[in-house]
Amino acid sequence: QVQLVESGGGLVQPGGSLRLSCTASGRFFSIHTMGWYRQAPGKQRELVATITGGESTNYADSVKGRFTISRDNAKYTVYLQMNSLKPEDTAVYYCNTVRVTGNYWGQGTQVTVSS
Repeated sequence: QVQLVESGGGLVQPGGSLRLSCTASGRFFSIHTMGWYRQAPGKQRELVATITGGESTNYADSVKGRFTISRDNAKYTVYLQMNSLKPEDTAVYYCNTVRVTGNYWGQGTQVTVSS
């Protein structure tokens, strides 16, 4: 069983920055891919970024060059640094990992980009 707890969301003006954190419980954090997804009102949940155990990263086209995913294996934590935020980035952001025991999601953290 894995528990994921996100933090760091909030209200920010367009052009601003936020850093999201997701801390995982359980073992073998360092070898598993971690991901960030988001879901805006009335839309499907979409992939934002992933990072493998070897720290290879993948980003949605809409966030490339603005968002950076990273991990600190000693802290069992994955981060999403979000810069140059736009109103269309407004969504609930979810942390995710897939293990042999299941597909795990955090509770989500709200990010609102508005002036």
